[in-house]
Amino acid sequence: MTQSGANDPRTMREAKLPRRDWILLPLLGLLTICLIAGSTESIARRMFRESLSSINSCLIMDDSSTGVRAIPNSVCLYKIPEGLPVEYRFNSSGYRADMEYAPKPPGTYRIVMAGSSLAMGWGVPREKTFAALLPAELSRQTGRNVELYNEAMMYEVPHIVALRFNETLAAKPDMILWIVTYWDIEHAAVAAPVRIMPLESAVFMGRTGRRMKEALAEKSIVGAVSDLLSTVRDLLNSTKTKYLLQHFMSESQSQYVKSHLEGPEARILRAEPSAEWQSRLLSFDFYAADIEARAKAAGVPLAIVLVPWRVQAAMLSMGEMPKGYDPYKLDDELRFIVTSHGGTYIDILPDFRTIPNPEQHYFPADGHPDADGHAMISGFLAKELTNGAIPAFSVAARPQAALEQGR
Repeated sequence: MTQSGANDPRTMREAKLPRRDWILLPLLGLLTICLIAGSTESIARRMFRESLSSINSCLIMDDSSTGVRAIPNSVCLYKIPEGLPVEYRFNSSGYRADMEYAPKPPGTYRIVMAGSSLAMGWGVPREKTFAALLPAELSRQTGRNVELYNEAMMYEVPHIVALRFNETLAAKPDMILWIVTYWDIEHAAVAAPVRIMPLESAVFMGRTGRRMKEALAEKSIVGAVSDLLSTVRDLLNSTKTKYLLQHFMSESQSQYVKSHLEGPEARILRAEPSAEWQSRLLSFDFYAADIEARAKAAGVPLAIVLVPWRVQAAMLSMGEMPKGYDPYKLDDELRFIVTSHGGTYIDILPDFRTIPNPEQHYFPADGHPDADGHAMISGFLAKELTNGAIPAFSVAARPQAALEQGR
């Protein structure tokens, strides 16, 4: 006698789910996902708290004649989600410098530094930035009295560096040091002040709703799904869960690099840059030529250095490069641009290969260097500035510097 088992196909066909289960089960699954996502976001918000105040309250961001600049003698306290609260104190000239502009003391070698947020010291106390550390290190190595006046500012695109260059020359520098990052190249064609607006989920949803209607009207389901996925990605970027995920992924150098190959920073890392990126390099070339010509006319040496972003720093220390990518490509492009106009290019990228996992000295989500990263960059800059690239800091110039200080 044969018994009919529970696995009998006929029995399975007869065991149909009630109609209500087809509704309740997906809802329970969706509720579970929402609970997990909500709990994760709650944990991330506690781990990565951000101050309610903003550094923008210390900035003038709507003056096209000067670009973004700080309100003189203003003070702002701001905490990025990954860091500690940092005070941004600006002097009477509106710069985050530890000194007021004054005539240069006898025997002092003055560097005036230009650049954007990285050079200003975003996310790091002023005394721990390489702007504060570098002059002391150069003084120690060369025996000269070196001071650095930091004129770097948030959102300072190349156009603004050129716009305020007469102010840079007015500080009577012995050398101008221009710190460049991929962000500066990306915004090289921007002439108006740059303002970064916060993410708003309602804006994204409304925009995507319109795009989906347009895509559906054109019978493009693929386009509608693509827009929906783009919105989900944008919404994730506006959450604190993003920081939690990026900190987790940053533990593995190879996984971190792989996850960023499709991000905006990856455009500078491709062995064959796109036409769009080449056009931005041409824009940077235009401003670099103008600034270098004006520095030359004033008789002031101009040194330009590329400081890598986090993902680029990670790739520099990797033994094997992902196919189609070259972290030195932008370095080579900038060296050609700078030297073709008679400027001095300071190359610190090879130094990043001497440090295991240098990207660990950057904020994983924000991308700027942390305090340890600034100390690392200061050491690299001091090494390359004193290797003969700048005659005043060369070994041969040290006895003369000591003689001048003894007078």
